[in-house]
Formats: sequence, C-alpha cells, structure tokens
Amino acid sequence: MSDPLVLIPARLAATRLPNKPLADIAGEPMIVHVWRRAVEAGIGPVAVATDAPEIAEAVVRAGGRAVMTRADHASGSDRIFEAVEKLDSEGRHDVVVNVQGDLPTVDPAAIAASIAPLSDSSVDLATLVAVIERDEEKTNPNVVKMVGSQVSPGRFRALYFTRATAPYGDGPLYHHIGLYAYRRRALQRFVGLKPSPLEIREKLEQLRALEAGMRIDAVVVDDVPLGVDTPHDLERARAIIAARRTS
Repeated sequence: MSDPLVLIPARLAATRLPNKPLADIAGEPMIVHVWRRAVEAGIGPVAVATDAPEIAEAVVRAGGRAVMTRADHASGSDRIFEAVEKLDSEGRHDVVVNVQGDLPTVDPAAIAASIAPLSDSSVDLATLVAVIERDEEKTNPNVVKMVGSQVSPGRFRALYFTRATAPYGDGPLYHHIGLYAYRRRALQRFVGLKPSPLEIREKLEQLRALEAGMRIDAVVVDDVPLGVDTPHDLERARAIIAARRTS
C-alpha cells in the first residue's frame, strides 16, 4: 500500500446540533480536534472535506488543509470521493481513510489500526468494532452491531451489520464504529452503486457494499469513540477532553 490519505467529511447542516463542526471544545472548534487526532495517527496526509467556507477557514487557521466540495452530496462517502479526486488526481494514494467529523475523542491508534486489513488483497474496505459491555446497548437500535467470522485474533470478516440484537446466543456482541479505510478503487465502485434494499431497510450505508459482494474486515479496538450528535454529547466531549488535558 502507498501512504493512505485521511479525509474528514464535515458539513454544517446538522439538525440536532446546528453548526456542529464549529462547536467550541476547550477553545477550538470540534472539527479541529478531529483533524488533530487524525494527524496524530501518523498514517498519511490529512484533509477536511467540506462545503462550508467557515469549516475550511477554521481548519486552515489551525494549520490544517481543507478541500471544498459540492453541497449536494448524499453521504460522507460521496464527499470524500470528490475530495480525493481533487487532492490526488494522479492516483498516488491507493487507500482512503474516512474519519467522521463528529469524533473529537477518537483514539489516533484506532485510526491507524483501521488500515491493517488492507494488507490482504482480498479485502475491499476495513472498519472498526468494539465489544459491547453495557446490557442496554445490546438492545439499542442506535448501537449498530457487526456480525462477523473471525479470521485472526482481533479481526473479523464482516458478514452483516444490523440495528437488531445479533448474533443470537452466548458470546460477545460487537459495536460497529463508523470509520472506514477504503481501497481507492473500492471507494470509486461504492459511490457508483445505488442504495441497496438492506441498506434502505436498516438505514446502514455499509450494507450496500456487502450486498454488492465487497469484502469488509473489522478490527477490534478497546472502546467506542464518542460521536457528538446532541448538546448532551457535546458536554460529554468537553468533559473528556478537559480531563485529558489535566491528567
């Protein structure tokens, strides 16, 4: 593999938390915290892909790189595909890592771990999971579960993703973390596919890849990064980052 290109899609049009990427955490916009975590992963150049000049300005002000994309993208995957074509039209980077812009507490080591399965040429894209520890999360439809077949310690071939409690029976359940490492040709294929029936039913974009016969492998990491979707989440993120700075 050549050095991966890490892209962070970000937009302002969040309904539950308006202007979310620019929300202040410890004196900096949330998107800057995510950009810093991605840089700390140390796996390749990092850029924020956005349709908002305010987001781009915040990233550049912090010393980062931003690329402007169209406003009409249906998903973050579509946005990062436009961004990678703009940033790397020569095709030097054959791996694209998509880090969500609302993960200010994400562990840089987890970002770095996401690319490991792509050393296997049969894997099209890779993602992350963590063992579900809390019983209430096992039945929570907002906690997406990965059903997979173990291929090596700490790594699974994903067979399905679901909002239901699965698989049935004794044993651990795995919480899917929506961070992806794509082979570039797999990303190109993925964004060219129409939404699939199971994707529409479960409201899970990654099922489009599975239904198209693409292979997704998942790496087990220690914990799930906090996704900031509500004002309560934002306060939790502020507390976590403040605690880290004083420890």
